[in-house]
Amino acid sequence: MASLDGSKYDYVIVGGGVAGASAAKAIRERDAEGSVLVLGLEPDPPVYRPDLSKGLWLSDQTKLADIWLMDGKGAELHTSLPVTAIDTEAHEVEIDGGAKVGYGTLLIATGAQPRHLDLPESDRIVYYRTVADYRRLRELATAGSAVTVVGGGYIGAELTSALAQNDVKVTMIIEGELVQQHMFPASIAELVTKDFRDHGVELLTGTKVVSGEVTGDTVAVRTQDGKMVEGVAAVVGIGVEPRTKLAQDSGLTVEGGIVVDDRLRTSAADVYAAGDDTSFPDPLLGQRRVEHVDNAETMGKVAGENMAGADQPYDHTPFFWSDLFDNGYEAIGELSSAMDTVEDWNGEHTAAVVYYLADGTVRGVLLWNTWDSVEKAREVIEKSGKGELGKDQLSGLIPPG
Repeated sequence: MASLDGSKYDYVIVGGGVAGASAAKAIRERDAEGSVLVLGLEPDPPVYRPDLSKGLWLSDQTKLADIWLMDGKGAELHTSLPVTAIDTEAHEVEIDGGAKVGYGTLLIATGAQPRHLDLPESDRIVYYRTVADYRRLRELATAGSAVTVVGGGYIGAELTSALAQNDVKVTMIIEGELVQQHMFPASIAELVTKDFRDHGVELLTGTKVVSGEVTGDTVAVRTQDGKMVEGVAAVVGIGVEPRTKLAQDSGLTVEGGIVVDDRLRTSAADVYAAGDDTSFPDPLLGQRRVEHVDNAETMGKVAGENMAGADQPYDHTPFFWSDLFDNGYEAIGELSSAMDTVEDWNGEHTAAVVYYLADGTVRGVLLWNTWDSVEKAREVIEKSGKGELGKDQLSGLIPPG
């Protein structure tokens, strides 16, 4: 760190995640000579994060060595080095310990951090997000062991599926009555819940964790109805919060995320933002923040290009995907079971397209066991937003399956 004090780089990227790595690559492709510094909070280099809950658990062909996103060329990477302040007037960042580094243009790609419960600090209670979390859970969750998963959202459901397929005895604790009922319509949430139970997952529904204790190699969590659940580890997946404090303390506009324009510029000159921490003008859905890798990759790329002199709009409506045992889906836009929905199933009732509407306009599309249809779903959202499609015209637009 001492060597960085007083230095200046053409490009500084705060955040060593997918967005930051994508930006660094885009900068180098456009500017072969400019100096690039990436400052990461985590101890490991940027990694393709989806494989931490997908490929590394489910495919023998996926290895940790294969999913690093930076090869050590084209950018100077420092890990475990948090940035504590940004002086946008002086064009400087301050690193933990006091070192100051100048920048020509700056990208804030600080991502998001897991929400925590009131549980003891222990390496057997894992708020799953990083490579270190993967390594620790791999060490603990051996075949035949028991693991408790708290939360039935995106990461909780994925990890429950992955662990069970590695012969781990999983107890899943969720506040709702059905797995992912906040996102799926009842027909699919019921199917997913049954599928989890059929694969040996013990589901504790309609409750939440209120306390826990760690004794030796056992984690015991207590639910609000008094049940104690024991395992070698407890994995908590109850959502994330954007890391925006650094930006806010630096005087940038933050409203649910770091606010940017369509070029990904923040309210400060020469400062950009991209990834999970960023609130951007989606061309189809308006100002929003998205926590999925497609957004981080594509947004990071455009931010890097614009930092290096391009003038490209970020005009992408991102999608996301997941696999849960033998079922899977891709989705785009806003998905909430509280919205009005139109379900279009195939004849075998094994695949569906679900349209999510607000005030009669399609805001999201779920492609359940339906593939290669994301672009069609984007077109539906666009046409619906222009008033060219009504609710009664949706069925049949995208064939399920």
